[in-house]
Amino acid sequence: MDHPNISTYSHPSRLRISDMRIANIVGAPFRSTIIRIDTNQGLSGYGEVRDGASASYALMLKSRILGENPCNVDKIFRKIKQFGHHARQAGGVAAVEMALMDLAGKAYGVPAYQLAGGKFRDRILCYCDTPAERDGAAMGRRLQERMAAGYKFLKMDVGIGLLRDVPGALSAPPGMVETTHVQHPFTGIQVTPKGVDILVEYVAAVREVIGYSVPLAADHFGHIGLESCIRVGQALDRFCLAWYEDMLPWQYTDQYVALSRAVTTPLCTGEDIYLKEGFKPLLEARAVAIIHPDLATSGGILETKKIGDLAQEHGVAMAMHMAASPIATLASVHCAAATENFLVLENHASDVPWWDDLVTGLPKPLVQDGYIAVPETPGLGFADINEELFREHLNPAAPIFFDTPTDAWDNERSWDRLWS
Repeated sequence: MDHPNISTYSHPSRLRISDMRIANIVGAPFRSTIIRIDTNQGLSGYGEVRDGASASYALMLKSRILGENPCNVDKIFRKIKQFGHHARQAGGVAAVEMALMDLAGKAYGVPAYQLAGGKFRDRILCYCDTPAERDGAAMGRRLQERMAAGYKFLKMDVGIGLLRDVPGALSAPPGMVETTHVQHPFTGIQVTPKGVDILVEYVAAVREVIGYSVPLAADHFGHIGLESCIRVGQALDRFCLAWYEDMLPWQYTDQYVALSRAVTTPLCTGEDIYLKEGFKPLLEARAVAIIHPDLATSGGILETKKIGDLAQEHGVAMAMHMAASPIATLASVHCAAATENFLVLENHASDVPWWDDLVTGLPKPLVQDGYIAVPETPGLGFADINEELFREHLNPAAPIFFDTPTDAWDNERSWDRLWS
């Protein structure tokens, strides 16, 4: 006899994964791959490979999950998590986990947050990332427009991008200001007293326009070393910013400790960290005040909730990085709803007019008055994808849609066991 809460075409104990398909899209807000996991009962679940990552990170997992029951989310995650790593290399594992949570929720007729233990809130506060302006007052006006649109938490870029063309603002070895492939401690870039003064004037002009009633975070300081981070950070402390984001590479716990002791503004990092084990050194050293996982890197809904719980044990809040389509956004929303110490979720797509229309069955706009309402519908909560719009925004470099077979990945094999 079918349970009344289970769809009559879905028998969860007999569900099996039968296929994985992908669609490569651009502009939502960046380049990303959406995956669809199909089953023997006609149910499908969707996930998203993190922006800028390779679709192969997901496709290589297909042979490992075919025939599995998608409702066994943790079992499958433990099987595939060895194939993820920090930053974009985790994109495939996280995308599969999102799709499994979507499928399991649909199979049992419950929203994904319920599979994560229930919710602490009915709507999710969003912060709005905003492209930089060269002039501080102009930046303030851009942020003021965000506030008028209902956003109650803001973020802007402050850093050496504002100083590149100013004589005497930076001191650096040849080519280092231009490179993006050398870690901060090894660039030799120094922000001079003149450069620090320019950054102070910039943030002062922003604050003059928007005031202090709305939290304002700062990101993209540039690949500067610890000592310049301290000089810049101490100079900007007076402006009561919500956090300094990714001032240093997340791997350097000791440097984060030193920086946190030198400034009074909260430090935030974590968008490139995979699994809760990657966050432990920062949390145990109390090196940051806010962790900032990107669910499409950190491991999906359940793993990111575990990360939030671990942070809470150390008295640290969890904000969430997110630059994605509505699919990874909704996965983040369910995770945020289920995590007690959640603070705020990024929205990087405010300037993409068709973003909300990529999926159906949800309020439009999805972000209303600075919040996203937590869906009460099964799985991630949307009814379907907008196929026509997806096709309009396929990546011209690899215009693959869900109707393209992925059979070549069905039998990809290796000896995966990590022990003898």
